[in-house]
Amino acid sequence: MRDRTRSSGTNVSRRGYLLAAGAVGASALAGCAAPIANTAATAADHSSPDLEKWVDEVPRPGVAEPTGTKEGQPHYEVELNEVEQQLHSDLPPTTVWGYGGQYPGPTIEAEQGEPIYVRWTNMLPDEHLLPEDTTIHPEMIPYDMPGSRVVTHLHGGNVEAESDGNPLAWSTREFEETGPEFEKRDYYYENDQPPATLWYHDHSLGITRLNVYAGLAGFYILRNDHERDLGLPSGEYEVPLVFQDRRFNADGSLFYPTAVPDQDDAAPNLSIVPQFYGDTSVVNGKVWPRLPVEPRKYRFRLLNGANSRFYNLRLLEYDEDAEEAGKAGPSFVQIGNDGGLFAEPVGIDGRLEMGPSQRADVVVDFADYAGETLLVHNDAPAMYTGESGTNGDADALPEVMLVEVGESAVEDDSRVPGTLTEVPEIGLDAVTEERYLTLTQDVDDYGRELYLLGTEEEQSGLGMDDPVTEEPALGDTEIWSFANLTGMSHPMHLHLVHFQVLGRQPVGDYDPAADGIDPEAIATPEPYERGWNDVVSVHAREVVHVAVRFGAHDGLFTDQTGEYMWHCHMIEHEDHDMMRPFRVLSESESSQGEGEDDSSKENESTDSGS
Repeated sequence: MRDRTRSSGTNVSRRGYLLAAGAVGASALAGCAAPIANTAATAADHSSPDLEKWVDEVPRPGVAEPTGTKEGQPHYEVELNEVEQQLHSDLPPTTVWGYGGQYPGPTIEAEQGEPIYVRWTNMLPDEHLLPEDTTIHPEMIPYDMPGSRVVTHLHGGNVEAESDGNPLAWSTREFEETGPEFEKRDYYYENDQPPATLWYHDHSLGITRLNVYAGLAGFYILRNDHERDLGLPSGEYEVPLVFQDRRFNADGSLFYPTAVPDQDDAAPNLSIVPQFYGDTSVVNGKVWPRLPVEPRKYRFRLLNGANSRFYNLRLLEYDEDAEEAGKAGPSFVQIGNDGGLFAEPVGIDGRLEMGPSQRADVVVDFADYAGETLLVHNDAPAMYTGESGTNGDADALPEVMLVEVGESAVEDDSRVPGTLTEVPEIGLDAVTEERYLTLTQDVDDYGRELYLLGTEEEQSGLGMDDPVTEEPALGDTEIWSFANLTGMSHPMHLHLVHFQVLGRQPVGDYDPAADGIDPEAIATPEPYERGWNDVVSVHAREVVHVAVRFGAHDGLFTDQTGEYMWHCHMIEHEDHDMMRPFRVLSESESSQGEGEDDSSKENESTDSGS
């Protein structure tokens, strides 16, 4: 275990405590302070060119087609390329990295129960678009090796460990070099899970933030006949939208900040930043776009694909001439989230919160807004704590996208039925383990902020390379309680599994040593947290309890074993160092472990009695 500054009490480092409790005056007293950025070239020091909003239409990503078959199943070959792409009419073409030569990558449309193979082939240049920081996991990454490292993770996929996109399963151009966890070129996606809006993105250790920011992400939509028969808006009336933020240089190139604390000439080039917030909204690869719609129902598959930014969304009426937002427009009717459809639709009375990597499947009816203009508005401040407000901070991004509703009435035979699907509850009577998992803050050897994940025994946090501490057995049901000891929100993601949110409470009101969770003491989940989740937002100074089933559940999902990841999906945090492995044990491995534990206890008893 690496040496790391630690303190007693809540096990937050002294510097972490100061940042969380005293840095910004009155707001700090409420436990909602923002960490202080490193003293160097940050995003706040750079502004993108002044670009006219609402010029370009929202593009729709192309759909990938299989190139052949493998073992009787569709086989896709997707190359990762460096390309130039026009992100705004008045901006020179931007060099990006894209799957299939486009950003976002092509949408893969798959069918529930029908497996596919995908070969993600790295064809990227050796030199990265953005500055790598060779001090991030230097003991695990061969920075002196030529070539750009990539590995693709199907986010939300209930997949075998060999195809999950382990951060150390990377490969360079045409698989010339591979990481220590690399196992196969063709990833196998079983697709035996509920239909849902998934997405794929790079997951390379230490540079995920750079690779995703460069453009390596795309949609993966899983469908089935039941969903098609519901009568939801479909075809051209179903629109996937990925919300991101970026900063640009005048020549159209991507700007990504670096933060270099005071250092002597012998120190390495330090470029990791604690968080990234862009000053420009990008939707489906277009800067501040507009979306023409007809006055009827639309289905939007929303994805927060930003590195660090939270969104808190609502449609507002908008005066384009005055550039002013007015009263509330049509509401979102949410029909699903990360893991698929809800049991029944949920009307969102107010705003829809989306942490980084979360998805929301919503229907909006524009029938009463013919001829009007609407603004997709975000009131989440950049440094999100779970509280929205005036959005007046320097890195706010209130204007996301414009929606232009046509004037002519149209026929609309789509509907939102009152019952969507069955979502079996994870029964808590069979819980085998309750885990108290801390989200905490510290500093590294160079004085830089880093965020960590810990356990009840190691509340000050563990590193990515520390031994595995979470080893559920196949078939186990567990409660994971994420306790946020920091002053900002964190979107927590578990690979492989989908979980159900039980509720949340102030972190000081929950004692993991007490007898379980008191249902009367926890606030119920938000409407948009129903159903199956693979990400949950854990806000400042709160604990969120989720129920997790490891393996098939009531005819859904599949039994998988092996090593997977759980981490914060603010990608800067994930890179440094807020990611940990967990291991799902087979029944034989679990039985063997229990035997070893019993033997060890017997030996201890014998030794103590002699």
